[in-house]
Amino acid sequence: MEIGLTAFLILSAILFSLGIYGALSKKSAIQVLMSLELMAIAVNINLLTFSRFVTPVTMDGQFFAIFAMVISAAEIGLGLALIVAIYQKSHKSEVDDFTELKG
Repeated sequence: MEIGLTAFLILSAILFSLGIYGALSKKSAIQVLMSLELMAIAVNINLLTFSRFVTPVTMDGQFFAIFAMVISAAEIGLGLALIVAIYQKSHKSEVDDFTELKG
C-alpha cells in the first residue's frame, strides 16, 4: 500500500493549521517560536511531496527543503537569542510584555 499525494497534503494542512493556531493564541514567546517551526515543517512537507509526485526524477524539492531547514534553524536560533536577552533584562517571556521592541 502506497501513501498518496492527498495524505501528505492533508498532513501538511493539519500541521500548518496547528502552527497558525499556536502562533495566534499562545502568549509565551517560546510557544510562538515552536508554532512557527511547525508551520515551517508543514511547508517542507509540501515541498517534498510535490517533488516526489510531480518531478520524481529531479531532486529540486529536496534541495529547497534542505535550504528552508537551514534558514529555519538560523531563524529559531536568532529568535531564541532575542528571547533570552529580553528575559534576562525584564524577567518576562510573554509576547504581550515585549513593549521595549516597539519603535
